[in-house]
Amino acid sequence: MTFLYQAKTICKFTLKTNPMGKFLVLMVLVGFSIGMLRVEASQEASWRIHTLFSVECQDYFDWQTVGLVHSFKKAGQPGPITRLLSCTEEEKKRYQGMDLAPTLEVPSMSIHPKTGDWYPAINKPAGIVHWLEHSKDAENVDWVVILDADMIIRGPIIPWELGAEKGKPVAAYYGYLVGCDNILAQLHTKKPELCDKVGGLLAMHIDDLRALAPMWLSKTEEVREDRAHWATNITGDIYGKGWISEMYGYSFGAAEVGLRHKINDDLMIYPGYIPRVGVEPILFHYGLPFTVGNWSFSKLDHHEDGIVYDCGRLFPEPPYPREVQLMEPDPNKRRALFFNIECINSLNEGLLLHHAKSGCSKPKWSKYLSFLKSKTFAKLTQPKYLTHDNMQHEKAEAHPQALEESGRTYPKIHTVFSTECSTYFDWQTVGFMHSFNLSGQPGNVTRLLSCTEEDLKRYTGHDLAPTHYVPSMSRHPLTGDWYPAINKPAAVLHWLNHAKIDAEFIVVLDADMIMRAPITPWEFKAARGRPVSTPYDYLIGCDNEFAKLHTRNPNACDKVGGVIIMHIDDLRKFALLWLHKTEEVRADKAHYGKNFTGDIYEAGWISEMYGYSFGAAELNLRHLINSKILIYPGYVPEPGVKYRVFHYGLQFTVGNWSFDKANWRNVDLVNKCWVKFPDPPDPASLDSTDENILQRDLLSIECARTLNEALRLHHHRRNCSIPSAKTTTKLETLKETTLPRKVGTGRLEEVGSSRVPSFRVWMVALWAFSVLGFLAVLTLVLSGRKGEWTRSKGNRNKRRASYSGFFDANGHDRHNFSLKS
Repeated sequence: MTFLYQAKTICKFTLKTNPMGKFLVLMVLVGFSIGMLRVEASQEASWRIHTLFSVECQDYFDWQTVGLVHSFKKAGQPGPITRLLSCTEEEKKRYQGMDLAPTLEVPSMSIHPKTGDWYPAINKPAGIVHWLEHSKDAENVDWVVILDADMIIRGPIIPWELGAEKGKPVAAYYGYLVGCDNILAQLHTKKPELCDKVGGLLAMHIDDLRALAPMWLSKTEEVREDRAHWATNITGDIYGKGWISEMYGYSFGAAEVGLRHKINDDLMIYPGYIPRVGVEPILFHYGLPFTVGNWSFSKLDHHEDGIVYDCGRLFPEPPYPREVQLMEPDPNKRRALFFNIECINSLNEGLLLHHAKSGCSKPKWSKYLSFLKSKTFAKLTQPKYLTHDNMQHEKAEAHPQALEESGRTYPKIHTVFSTECSTYFDWQTVGFMHSFNLSGQPGNVTRLLSCTEEDLKRYTGHDLAPTHYVPSMSRHPLTGDWYPAINKPAAVLHWLNHAKIDAEFIVVLDADMIMRAPITPWEFKAARGRPVSTPYDYLIGCDNEFAKLHTRNPNACDKVGGVIIMHIDDLRKFALLWLHKTEEVRADKAHYGKNFTGDIYEAGWISEMYGYSFGAAELNLRHLINSKILIYPGYVPEPGVKYRVFHYGLQFTVGNWSFDKANWRNVDLVNKCWVKFPDPPDPASLDSTDENILQRDLLSIECARTLNEALRLHHHRRNCSIPSAKTTTKLETLKETTLPRKVGTGRLEEVGSSRVPSFRVWMVALWAFSVLGFLAVLTLVLSGRKGEWTRSKGNRNKRRASYSGFFDANGHDRHNFSLKS
């Protein structure tokens, strides 16, 4: 840049002072061009990068290709990009998208040539092997960046700036690859301890890729053929169909050749997820559905969409930045919404430019098209560059999941929650997992699923969460006592004894919880010998003779529960005592009384809670008790507190609407398409007279809406068809036969249902208002026309100049809505 500035200065001076100025200027520019070419040549020689992505001959991949290639150019990614296009001979005859990207044709392995297995994902490693063997580009490159087609690049991906080294690639974190921790890795690699849970973004040296690629393909075939270990609890694949075999092929192949990854969880984000504070991801991976208000997008909805070849057609426009700005008060959640709209707007911008390049006629003007061409959008989507906050890598040697921040390395976390084999716990699991994914909670999550053998034969919810299966103790094997709550300590103990756990801290939650933000040990000061929990003040047995009967250290009894953050060493010592004390308290029927336990039902139902407190007291584990982590919907929040968890264990109401989880104990909301809970009231309808009541009701509404959104996305993932009249009739029958008549809690609803009469009334009113408004405006215009005509041309020009100071040429405000909020 200094050389360029000097060249410009010399040129200006020469033109003013020298009659031979033009000739000298020409010579300066020629010299400058040669100098720049030398600089570029020297740079090219030292950092040759090539970007690869794999697709098939389908419309589905064509619109993804347009989006990725457009973002590649806009982000200023160095080096060339190559699309590895896997097609059969028949597909190629029909295919029309050869010009969408620089392309290397690859023989399709979607149907395996030897086994006949249909598995299109294998084309990715097969395509890379083919590129290495047949492409001239592979002979003239130092670093390779491997992406998926369903990605949007936001800024340059420079391997060495990410920290990549020869032998140490950089990758994004794929925590759900639990097979790296269990028998799957032991079966498929000689070096299971080197297995890294990575994927998505891969940046590595060409020599490493040459060593890895054949093994990646081989291990993919190997894992794909191992049908005996496709189960969710072994692979983490929610469908249990071996669909992520290619991902394991990569991890196991890398382990085999000794590659250790620098894992960075901040470079890539799924739209819909909440980013970490201060982190600017440089890659969107839109593999999952995401929403902004009532708008949503899922790539699966466009599986056979020829949008690339339909002139002028774009994906449905999302809300505008100004609308998003007003939609969400929380800055980080609002920032996540901005990411969502940026992703789809970038796709649409790519389609718009592609249509123009393909000779499509200019589309009609619209507010949305004007926005995509505006300076506001250009500024929002300008390339993002790595900062120090982005470069907080995990150490490959220690394999930690937490990132370094301000010089500190945080410990690994694992979150667990306990359920049973019933649809009652299934809809809670759907809500929990949805909120976990949105919360930004670090580390893995495991559902501890307690089932009898008979339960398991009938159970269909294996794919709802990463799962550890536990023998049910609902009916006690020795006493015959029926007490399902004992499954919680029994499941934790079983998990500790049978799973490979590499986390330092365990977060124990209940299924009937909604996570709103991360729960981390470092933030709440948890330590070895010092767990953190939330207050359960009704456990009065800690203060009376009940504690003296059941623990040697009654003074150490803490009235806690709900959320537990405990060091793994403490949990290993404590879990068996938790189970034994639960059995002990449950057997002490003489002290079930409310005056001893605080249990309003006097049925020993909270024995497990006392089992926890008494077991911890036995070990003198004193808790840091924090009242700002958890809140029950329906309770008045403490002003200014941002609670991390909703625990909807009790009934709560907002006006005439109410919700009680117990009313949905025998209702299947998970396996019946498009069913949900009754919608809570609109927040805009709430009375704001009492601020405490308003905040209470807003939290209650948020909890219910999150559950319904989780169910909607679940049904979407299950490929439920749009509800028909026949389906509606069936649901109406279900309402009448299976649910209580209680208003607000006893009605099952279809997603997207509405009251037709009220909708028609609203539309008529809107139409009438529009006509009256138009007539009023027309009257004003006609009455002022005469005066308007008498104004001079100079005055009119003056007004236009003044007006344009507030609006872009395209009619949009110049407000600059920052993505960082």
